[in-house]
Amino acid sequence: MSQVLVFAEFANGQLKKGTLELLSAARKSGLKIQALALGSGAKGLADQLGKEGVDQVFAADDAKLDQYNPELFAEVVSGVLTAQKPAVVLASSTMLARDLFPRVAAHMNVGVTSDCTELEISGSGDVKARRPMYSGKCTAEVAFENSPTKIVLMRPNQLSITPATAAKTPSVEAVSMPAKDLKTLVKEIVKGTSGKLDLTEANIIVSGGRGLKDAAGFKIVEDLANVLGATAGASRAIVDAGWVPHTMQVGQTGKTVAPTLYIAIGISGAIQHLAGMSGSKVIVAINKDANAPIFQKATYGIVGDAFEIVPALTEEFKKLLAH
Repeated sequence: MSQVLVFAEFANGQLKKGTLELLSAARKSGLKIQALALGSGAKGLADQLGKEGVDQVFAADDAKLDQYNPELFAEVVSGVLTAQKPAVVLASSTMLARDLFPRVAAHMNVGVTSDCTELEISGSGDVKARRPMYSGKCTAEVAFENSPTKIVLMRPNQLSITPATAAKTPSVEAVSMPAKDLKTLVKEIVKGTSGKLDLTEANIIVSGGRGLKDAAGFKIVEDLANVLGATAGASRAIVDAGWVPHTMQVGQTGKTVAPTLYIAIGISGAIQHLAGMSGSKVIVAINKDANAPIFQKATYGIVGDAFEIVPALTEEFKKLLAH
């Protein structure tokens, strides 16, 4: 029987939202579902994965996999896929996966497609996917030819999450580390100091754009985000200008987000940015240009000077949340 293998990403012992989306898509295929988890605590995910309809879990529960090492990850993942020969492999199109799975595909001589927004898996294991091209101006339908295993990287926040109809008790198989000597050793990864959720996981996002005038102006975005317990985001314009790091970018070439509340401050609404946040449930736009394209997508719009409006909003939220 054909099978779908989901690359299960997790943090603090919980499956990430993107992984839950992939598991929902896998269930729709009707195929046997496998999951592969890497890092400390991987074995402990079995109950969660069983509740999502997973039949078999491959757990590489090793502290060596807590930090991303391209060579080690590619060896481990390629070994599991070569042994299991799943018809389809699903992973979220994160920075890690976009680096990892082309290496895996080269190891196995199979096909890979990334940044997909639509997915259909047949009961025979055939795949049709769609991915945007030319900054979202059109989409391409992707199919695989002569590829026994098809690797699909899906943009987070594009697939719906549906509850499994019945929980399963998956078998758990330990994945051992490769015996070969590695040429790469990761000694340390220096992370940012922010304790906020990643943009793709956040429920509230406050983003800033070029209308903030300069890097110092971004402080009003951070102040409002801190009061709301939100994650701060940014448009490509200010990332390119060096005001904030690329990890904060929302849009076609950044991260696709779908929070409950998205507040866009000083963002005009270029098509590339809209492609990354249009799935938000409620969009609030603050811009002094009444004709800014962002207002066409906004649930609520405020026309005015962000440097007057945002600090006032921040103070009002402080008062409300203090009670």
